[in-house]
Amino acid sequence: MDKKNGSFLARFRGWFQAGAALLTNIHLPNFAKGVLYQGKGKTVCVPGLNCYSCPGAAGACPIGSFQAVVGSSKFRFSYYITGILILLGVLLGRFICGFLCPFGWLQELLHKIPSPKRSTKRLKPLRYLKYAVLLIMVVLLPAFVVNEMGMGDPFFCKYLCPQGVLEGAIPLSLTNAGIRAALGKLFSWKLCILLAVVVASVVFYRPFCKWLCPLGAFYAVMNRVSLFQMRVDTDKCVSCGACARACKMDVDITKTPNHAECIRCGMCIKSCPTKAIHYQYGFGDKADNNKEI
Repeated sequence: MDKKNGSFLARFRGWFQAGAALLTNIHLPNFAKGVLYQGKGKTVCVPGLNCYSCPGAAGACPIGSFQAVVGSSKFRFSYYITGILILLGVLLGRFICGFLCPFGWLQELLHKIPSPKRSTKRLKPLRYLKYAVLLIMVVLLPAFVVNEMGMGDPFFCKYLCPQGVLEGAIPLSLTNAGIRAALGKLFSWKLCILLAVVVASVVFYRPFCKWLCPLGAFYAVMNRVSLFQMRVDTDKCVSCGACARACKMDVDITKTPNHAECIRCGMCIKSCPTKAIHYQYGFGDKADNNKEI
């Protein structure tokens, strides 16, 4: 990728995020009507975390779709959804988290609220929680904890995902008295999770992405093999440490250019005084000295 284009992506990332959130939820009139779009677009997964039950949603959430198929009585593995996720992972990796995920963008907006900020560098072990959420709540529980009809619950969507409350339950309940009357303890539990994520996002940078998001966990696994990569020109790098200080995902890109936690946000690109860091797309020399996982 041309270095000027890479710099452009990094500089205007906020606009890309806003555009992606709008396109993902393009059916805006449905918010006032309190109805869901149910056209052919819902058969296709959007790349980021976005609830199927959002009135404006143009497509399906990949995590929700995967659980729906895994937990059904007729299927045990979703090759179609898994194929889409692998394709997206190979093409973009966690670029999706940094540029295309509506819930990731929301957390960044919340983090801009003036308040004391806290680093997550000492909380790095928490990053492995999202892999447990992916394995246990998204894959194993829906597949093996089933009712008498052989159907499993979408455990992550039902019990943990804050995006479902934010985009689905709250907007629909505002326009539908029947839904408001049906809200119970599960809604209260999910609302508490949402509020906790909102508060944490003001203090910490993208806490849900770092610690709990199963979609981020999947893309993190794909980061090292994706075609969208980060590249450090060692001839230009002066080891000043500016990029490591700028990175809010706690990555030292000079040591691990394609670390699993890197969301390709480009903060390191903007901070580098010698322009030694840039995006690279496609095959080529992607050698790095990464040993950290």
